[in-house]
Amino acid sequence: MSYCETCGADKSPCFKIFDCWWELFDVVSYLKAKLSEEQFEKLAEKKPQPKITSIVELVRAIQKDRDAG
Repeated sequence: MSYCETCGADKSPCFKIFDCWWELFDVVSYLKAKLSEEQFEKLAEKKPQPKITSIVELVRAIQKDRDAG
C-alpha cells in the first residue's frame, strides 16, 4: 500500500488506488483522513493518461537516465 500512496514523480497517490483497494478496506475514508481536501479531490478527479503518453514518458525517462549516466 505504501507504494500506491507515493508513486510517480510527484510522490502523490496512484490514480488507481481506489480500484485496487476498495474490496479490502474503505480506501476512500482512509485517504480522506490522510490527505487534505484539495489533495483528495485532485486524486478523485484524476483520469489515466492515454497509453501512448505513458510510453513516450517512459522512453524519455530512460533516455534521460542513459544520457545522465
